[in-house]
Amino acid sequence: MKKIISFIFGVALVLGFMSNANAKTLKCQTVLNTKADEVKMLKDFTDTVTTLTDGSLKFEILPAGAVVGVKETLDAVDKGLIDCGFAWTHYWSGDHPAAMLFGSPVAGGGVGIDNIAFLSWFQYGGGKELYDRLWKEMGRDIKGFMIQPVGPEALGWFPKPIKNMADFRKYKFRTPPGIPGQTYKDIGIASVAMGGGDILPALEAGTIDAAEWCCPKPDLTFGFQKVLKHYYLQGLHQVVVNADFYITGTTYEKFTDHEKFSLKMAADASLMRALAYRINTNGLALKDLTENHGVILEDTPADYFPAYMAAAKATLEKNAAKNPFFKEVYDSMINFANTAVPFWSGAQTSNAKLGMAYANELKKK
Repeated sequence: MKKIISFIFGVALVLGFMSNANAKTLKCQTVLNTKADEVKMLKDFTDTVTTLTDGSLKFEILPAGAVVGVKETLDAVDKGLIDCGFAWTHYWSGDHPAAMLFGSPVAGGGVGIDNIAFLSWFQYGGGKELYDRLWKEMGRDIKGFMIQPVGPEALGWFPKPIKNMADFRKYKFRTPPGIPGQTYKDIGIASVAMGGGDILPALEAGTIDAAEWCCPKPDLTFGFQKVLKHYYLQGLHQVVVNADFYITGTTYEKFTDHEKFSLKMAADASLMRALAYRINTNGLALKDLTENHGVILEDTPADYFPAYMAAAKATLEKNAAKNPFFKEVYDSMINFANTAVPFWSGAQTSNAKLGMAYANELKKK
């Protein structure tokens, strides 16, 4: 019996050694600093992958600039300079305009798709299959996983109340890169694109007058409330925003079937966890901003919505006319919206009214 036990123990040690020997530690650079909320959620995703693979896939999360600059992140993953990366796919709209439709479909794709409806299109309306083709269309050796839905994002922060678009046009305004930012230019806004970490210094230096980044929790973390006090939640530029995880394609193809399946399962779980996390943390942050930092929550001017919506639709149609793959993705979103949006928007109307009624009651207390 002792010999049998010793044999089993020895086999276990050998298997454990082999497992550790085969473990892969992947270096993953983000486009943010490691304290950002998005990076916390990224680590939750990578920890899940490590658990599901029994430690055969491990990750070292690196901050922006650790190996390459933010703008070179996708190139670095493509060429294998880093094993994986984390960013918003609309960052790569300069490589292919259709990247915006997956990372940040401006104004809900112009067809009323919100962040939850987008996930339905992605999972069940053909979006994921098109997303997997995007990288080949871009000529990249990339395997991507959508892991963090963020929207809807706030219109942004202003030094004074804006009553209409004429007031809005007085300010130099930080916006996202690509089509969302270009759409602001199309309606007469002095749009300036820059990274999240550059926004507060630019505000303090007067390089820009107003800004948007995301939503209450990330905005609070970046400290915009130190400079600006007028905050507008309702915006159209990024109703839907998704952050993604990228792996070098040749690296991914060397993974076992179990490792590939673990990445897929962890990504699907992350989509739900990120949504739940955002609602909770943004609510807490908004309460903190208004009660402890002197931030005034304002209503977005009514003339903003038709102006931005019209410009967004024109930009989307222009890109669809120029690029066949963009048109294929855009048509897929429209076909999905034709059936899903009437149901989903109608169902959400009563929820929105119920929520606003309660929010107004809270203001009276």
